Amino acid sequence: MKAGEIRGLNDGELLSKLEEAHEELFNLRFRLATRQLGNHREIPRVKKRIARIKTILKERELGIG
Repeated sequence: MKAGEIRGLNDGELLSKLEEAHEELFNLRFRLATRQLGNHREIPRVKKRIARIKTILKERELGIG
């Protein structure tokens, strides 16, 4: 998801997307530990998505943008 797409969501949707991303990251790390993960670049991609969502939530909290 791009930042523009994320900004179009309301706070409830953002929190649910954040929860989904955390679950996905947990599953990826589990698959990595059990050597079932095929593409290792998925972990940084999900971490970046989590950071984007958290940044936008913080911007809204502070009234920036």
